[in-house]
Amino acid sequence: MSAPTLDRPAAPDEAALQAQFDATIAADHRIEPRDWMPEAYRKGLVRQIAQHAHSEIIGMQPEGDWLLAAPSLRRKAILLAKVQDEAGHGMYLYSAAETLGADRADLTDKLIERKQKYSSIFNYPTLTYADVGVIGWLVDGAAICNQVPLCRSSYGPYARAMIRVCKEESFHQRQGYELLMTMMRGTDGQRAMVQDAVDRWWWPSLMMFGPPDDDSPNSAQSMAWGVKRHSNDELRQRFVDMTVPQAAVLGVTLPDPELALDPDTGRYRFGAIDWTEFKQVLAGNGPCNDERIARRRAARDDNAWVTEAATAYAGKHA
Repeated sequence: MSAPTLDRPAAPDEAALQAQFDATIAADHRIEPRDWMPEAYRKGLVRQIAQHAHSEIIGMQPEGDWLLAAPSLRRKAILLAKVQDEAGHGMYLYSAAETLGADRADLTDKLIERKQKYSSIFNYPTLTYADVGVIGWLVDGAAICNQVPLCRSSYGPYARAMIRVCKEESFHQRQGYELLMTMMRGTDGQRAMVQDAVDRWWWPSLMMFGPPDDDSPNSAQSMAWGVKRHSNDELRQRFVDMTVPQAAVLGVTLPDPELALDPDTGRYRFGAIDWTEFKQVLAGNGPCNDERIARRRAARDDNAWVTEAATAYAGKHA
């Protein structure tokens, strides 16, 4: 006589799980790590969050070059605090990626092997101290436009990480603008330095939002899933509309002869972006691509002993 069997509820089939996922997205609710999700959704999130985390970590380098050369103790302390913030942002985001099953060390290896990308903006050099202010104003300003909507991302850990990131980025943007205002009240040489930095960083800042919508392979699906809330072109337009009045107050000229207010829409028209340059930088041929990756590789390799020691200690006391 066979042993009696207990009736167990059947596991939901994938169609039912997909329907539940779709309903959660349609209701504008959050997907959490323990929830079922399509593999494409998971992979898309890992790609986006990893790229975001890499950008924060690589983004420490351009301004870090000025830590020893900052003109005063106050400016040095401000810059050091900002660079530390960027490191923290990277850690938050790597942690969010880990909730999706990604491994932080593996993501770092993929970055160094150029199998994953980071923001194109961080492949440009910081030639003068004015670049520090312009990065705060333009680059962090663009980041705010791009990242504030991510606080409502459909993936819970990513959205929650972005709340603190955006608060700190907003502070960075104000710091950068205050530095530029101080320099613009200074000597003719300082004002020329600010204008030169604006001329060099304006177009790369517009490229930060990614390729145009009709040439963006992931944007539409990301928006359909609620990971992103706005298209690349929409965010870029918001940034231009926000920045032009700030430039007027600052007293600098944005390097675009086609920049003009459209009286019918109340928005600013701007010139064509050099997407060839953007693709070249993303392909690894920008001014500082090799330098940025070499430094990241050295940081990983030179500090491997710390990871090994911490791992051994944890294993010993488990």
